[in-house]
Amino acid sequence: MFEIDALSLLSNIYKTHNAAMLVGGSGLYIDALCNGIDDFPTPDAELRQSLLEQLKNDGIESLRAQLKLLDPEYYNSVDLKNPQRVLKGLEVCLQTGKTYTSFLTNPNKKRPFQTIKIGLNRDRDELYNRINQRVDEMIQQGLLDEAKQLYPLKHLNALNTVGYRELFDYFDEKHSLETAIELIKRNSRRYAKRQLTWWARDNEIKWFHPEQEEEIVLFLKERLEE
Repeated sequence: MFEIDALSLLSNIYKTHNAAMLVGGSGLYIDALCNGIDDFPTPDAELRQSLLEQLKNDGIESLRAQLKLLDPEYYNSVDLKNPQRVLKGLEVCLQTGKTYTSFLTNPNKKRPFQTIKIGLNRDRDELYNRINQRVDEMIQQGLLDEAKQLYPLKHLNALNTVGYRELFDYFDEKHSLETAIELIKRNSRRYAKRQLTWWARDNEIKWFHPEQEEEIVLFLKERLEE
């Protein structure tokens, strides 16, 4: 489990260092480490099978509609094209009568360290333009060939991600390569927006533009000296 492994690693780091830096964009993992999350209920095999049958018969839209009704906050932050994540959220809601989000937002667990949270953000147009440019660079640097090598494993949930998913559909002749690239850009922008929505709820974050390097250093210095 990430939370346990990360805490163990930090314990070793603090034996020789006074501070550690965690960098990332996945809200769930960072929340797990900094705040802790409640243990999720043991999956109900019968409920899971029922949801899988619903997914097969009615499609993911049916599950999305239920999730939106039961936990709109998680609905607005989750990757709605990832059936496993939609299933997990809905499964917890139906099994416990609570929202999936409630398991992520309970009172923080006590940690043997203090956290200083810094967020990096750009103007929305600037951010989206950089995402589009980054996708073009990834294509030029061999993303298409990489996806071809992984295509035989496309059934794995770990590969049901932005970038691979759209190219797998291209290989299946569901759309053109040009369309696949545009979908990667669109879905990447949407993912970035969901990340920002997730982090906007955290009032502990001090936001900076990435180029405000001097301000960031000064802020950290002042906080570390407190």
